[in-house]
Amino acid sequence: MPEADVLYSDVKFTRAREKGSETTSLPPDTTYSEVKLSKTQPPTEPRGSQQSAVPNERSKVTSERVALVLLSLLLAAAVIALGVTIHENAQTMKELQKLKKNLTDDSCLKCETGWEQHGGQCYYFSTRRSSWEESRSFCQSEGGDLVKIDSREEQSFLEKTLREKMDVADDKFWIGLTDSKTEGEWLWVDDSPLNTRLSFWLNIEPDNWTGEDPDGEDCVRMGEKGGATDLKCWFDKSCKASQKYICEKEAETGEYMVSCV
Repeated sequence: MPEADVLYSDVKFTRAREKGSETTSLPPDTTYSEVKLSKTQPPTEPRGSQQSAVPNERSKVTSERVALVLLSLLLAAAVIALGVTIHENAQTMKELQKLKKNLTDDSCLKCETGWEQHGGQCYYFSTRRSSWEESRSFCQSEGGDLVKIDSREEQSFLEKTLREKMDVADDKFWIGLTDSKTEGEWLWVDDSPLNTRLSFWLNIEPDNWTGEDPDGEDCVRMGEKGGATDLKCWFDKSCKASQKYICEKEAETGEYMVSCV
């Protein structure tokens, strides 16, 4: 236990005067008495507890710094990896574009001799006449079918091309559209229905006129030698009539193909 604080107190004691003594008072004797008073002190913590608290705080701060540094390093590594990936992807895209250009230059889609290319399709414009069914059979034997018109742009290409190929006004060409299965239900040769927004009937066509054939007019031909207003140059006609025709098939590559146009 810690020693008590020592306090000194000046205590005076006066002795009684003896009889017969002089009336002069003598100075009192002075004695010193040691008085010990224990000073109450608050309980003290063990030395070790205070000393260990500081290292614990330091350890905590150090761990947080280490974690922050590691997180920063990981983030930096991720940013670097992302940059490398973006750079590599950019290089890959350039190589692919270069390869695509080389392939297009060296082996572009082409059509056989006697066929005309437009976009990725090849078209054959006949010079002989035949019924709609016979015309279709010939197109199929060549690996295609009667033309199916999928866009206004394709209709424009065909309409303009036919102006040069028609000898007279009625020298029209079969296309792959018919309602022979169900009257009024117009289907392409692949059995897909006609999109009314992509139909190019002239005036009151189709009229299913029976003056030439009692069975009516179930097949479609096209062409206006003088040019069609708003590309409208479709006419229904008896499928038995003899007309020129347009075949269509996808363009290909190969030694027997003509140069790209």
